Amino acid sequence: MEHQDLLPHWQHPEEYLTLSTVGDFVRWCSSEMTRHGVYFGHGSDNAWDEASFLVLSAIAQPLTAGPELLTLTLLPSERHRVAQWLGQRIEQRLPLPYITGEAWFAGLPFYVSPDVLIPRSPFGEILANHASPWLQNEPASILDMCTGSGCIGIAAAFEFPDALVDLADISRTALDVAERNIRRHQVDDRVRAVESDLFVALAGRQYDLILANPPYVDAEDLADMPAEYQHEPALALGSGKDGLDLTRRMLAEAADFLTPGGLLFVEVGNSAAAMDAAFPNLPLTWLEFEQGGHGICVISREDLIGDF
Repeated sequence: MEHQDLLPHWQHPEEYLTLSTVGDFVRWCSSEMTRHGVYFGHGSDNAWDEASFLVLSAIAQPLTAGPELLTLTLLPSERHRVAQWLGQRIEQRLPLPYITGEAWFAGLPFYVSPDVLIPRSPFGEILANHASPWLQNEPASILDMCTGSGCIGIAAAFEFPDALVDLADISRTALDVAERNIRRHQVDDRVRAVESDLFVALAGRQYDLILANPPYVDAEDLADMPAEYQHEPALALGSGKDGLDLTRRMLAEAADFLTPGGLLFVEVGNSAAAMDAAFPNLPLTWLEFEQGGHGICVISREDLIGDF
């Protein structure tokens, strides 16, 4: 009992073993996360959705399950798992996808670990719209630069089923995650992971479409991020004082790796204003999104050649 008294109250058996149904546990987790002020931004934006994802993942039920699941009774082992995961979410401020090992992007599930960013890019909406109206022809070759989990490139492979896709990243551990997702989605016949510092290991290759989500968080924003984001790899977040250190290198080299008429889409998030200021003569087209998000621009190979 002395040891039990040292536990957070949500890990006391008498706290959660009196609950029985999925609905009970969703309400309990939602209340506890709200009470302890966790930050939402890795797949959900509110306590109820986050609690639903946690509980359904803990009992191995689909996240798309209907309200009929709310009356199902949890097994004792499942109750313990929910309490354990809730403790990690509250005490350690671990993002939920790192606890469950799974995140969704563009309607597809992806394995994630703290070696990669948790997918949340507006690139999903671009791909769902077939990169229209900017992309005029089906791409034969696609590069997902700074791929992380591989989610953008793999989603592109589903959207453009005849394209060959390279997933490039400087991090070997990130590419291990990407390769696991390649196998999971059975696209290894036309999607491959390449360890590369931007374009260094891609000499001689050209792509009809480059989708780039480089580190772009500026120093001020990086310092102000909630605790949940501190669990993500710093290598994939920060990029200098204005967030554009890596993007500058990429823009200077990208034209050589695009086919004639090829397009570069690059995400810079809150550094969009800094991007406009840094490249006043570059004709960047900033995209608008119906499902939320900002900070992605598109530019053609020909415009890149004209400016660099």
